[in-house]
Amino acid sequence: MEAKGKGSAFAKAAPEIGHPVTNFPDDPRFHPLPPAPEANFSLSLETILPRVTEEAEQAGALAFHALGDTGGIHGAETQNAVAAAMQEQITNADANERPRFLFHLGDVVYLSGQSSQYVAQFYEPYQYYDAPIFAIPGNHDGETTEETRCGLEGETSLLGFMQNFCSPSPRRLFKHRSTMTQPYCYWRLEAPFVHIIGLYSNIDGQLDRRRESRQQAWFVEQLRSAPPDKWLIVAAHHPCFSLDETHGGYVEIMSAMDAAFRESGRTPDLVLSGHVHAYQRFSRNLSGKSLPYVVAGNGGFANSSRSLHKLQRGLVIDRLPFQTALPRVRLESYDVMNAGFLRVTAGSDRLTVDYFPVSFDDPPAIAREPWDSVTIRSAEMPKTPR
Repeated sequence: MEAKGKGSAFAKAAPEIGHPVTNFPDDPRFHPLPPAPEANFSLSLETILPRVTEEAEQAGALAFHALGDTGGIHGAETQNAVAAAMQEQITNADANERPRFLFHLGDVVYLSGQSSQYVAQFYEPYQYYDAPIFAIPGNHDGETTEETRCGLEGETSLLGFMQNFCSPSPRRLFKHRSTMTQPYCYWRLEAPFVHIIGLYSNIDGQLDRRRESRQQAWFVEQLRSAPPDKWLIVAAHHPCFSLDETHGGYVEIMSAMDAAFRESGRTPDLVLSGHVHAYQRFSRNLSGKSLPYVVAGNGGFANSSRSLHKLQRGLVIDRLPFQTALPRVRLESYDVMNAGFLRVTAGSDRLTVDYFPVSFDDPPAIAREPWDSVTIRSAEMPKTPR
């Protein structure tokens, strides 16, 4: 057998040490999207939680959880521990600080998004999580067996995701949890104090096939029409930036976002992603403002510290923040040893992202206070990029 070393057609070029964006494949995989309904792909949180606006205004803030990469094929112990930690926050929080929902950043079901795996990998682990769960798809959610690499019967791409998150009406499938009624695989959640634009970055990190602009055009319009007096969050499964040795950041997602920011004249206040099985927080200077890019892909699929995605080999970080090879991008914090999740709190004058690690010990150690945190205040809202 031919060695797959340097010079081999199968060799993967190592990323430049310290560079948070990697090269894009010459022939990226892209699976067709499901049929789109005749709608604006927008959902109000009020339709799911009828009194949420009144309650959030009384509390002065809206809190929610976020994480990615949870689906388990190696056992559900870690996913269960993370879900229990989030539920403990819901149970113990004061009424004005209680997380109201979970926004999943993709890769709900491994390895190929099969609809038959949703009970074991989604409904059972979250059966005691007492809040709605929204989601955007990850590559594994869309990477069905059309390629027959697993020798299984094929399903159309995103079939399981659409059935369970984009159902025309709620259907109770497992105990108290029902299917969700999101409008599409990419969509906008309208909530008190905050709007979330959820994108679908397909299999290899693209919004659209090259020379197409269906999702890109929708994205630009959502940025333009988002209320200026609410915090704006953009979520995509593939991260723009990462210093891990396995994936790295995705140049086409970064380019698509930057183009949309410029065309719309609106830059979000926070970018959330998963895909990389670790926690990383970057800051990027746009017009003199600091825009956080947070990667939270350690939600449960990686079931040990060894299985998390480590930082690039040869990368030496003596102190934080760490200046990456991109002049305006810095690594502010990271965790490559624990599972974990985010709590995002949006108020009238500030947006705060807290990270809580969950150890792989038995029983797991759960942080009661944030291990890492960043706050954006209204006077610091980034404008359009230079």
